[in-house]
Amino acid sequence: MNEELSSKKLTKSFYRRELLKVAKDLLGKILVKSDGKNLFAGKIVEVEAYHGDFDEAAHSFKGITKRTQIMFEAGGYLYVYFTYGVHHCCNIVTGKKGQGTAVLIRAVEPVSGIDKMIRNRFKRKIKNEKEMVNLTNGPGKICQAFRINRNHSGIDLNGNEIYVLNGQKINKNEIGTSRRIGITKSIDLPWRFFIKNNPYLSRK
Repeated sequence: MNEELSSKKLTKSFYRRELLKVAKDLLGKILVKSDGKNLFAGKIVEVEAYHGDFDEAAHSFKGITKRTQIMFEAGGYLYVYFTYGVHHCCNIVTGKKGQGTAVLIRAVEPVSGIDKMIRNRFKRKIKNEKEMVNLTNGPGKICQAFRINRNHSGIDLNGNEIYVLNGQKINKNEIGTSRRIGITKSIDLPWRFFIKNNPYLSRK
């Protein structure tokens, strides 16, 4: 077993803290999906935070809908949405019940199940290191590699299908901060956090 996969699952108390604290602390943790036959795992290297109270880019900004109701649960659930008719993106719900806060997983560094991730993404063997880095360096790419879709939205992260393991503690000086990517509202919030110099970042 990989050393990273011997760690314990994060508890609900981890997720039910202040949004930005959770977002930064997710860096270095291990996202895992297991379906009984396959196990996919990757170290979280890039995230973005979203807060429905005042953040117009958050799906929860306009209140509870059928799609976003999971975002208003207490932290510790998965929220998955479909965007541009092409990509699924997975988010971790944070905070207290009714807050509407979540963290988008933007990029992970593959840890386990890599050969199957490659087949899920490319339907063939990879040709070079550039393609390997392209495996999970974006939110849609993660979901394709891990086979995560809207059917997984609402999953309890303390269960056995999708969960997050404790992992490497990232020092403050190793964490980069920037504006979020690919949004048109609340663009000035510096709520993208990433492990500096990691090759799997969605944007260098």
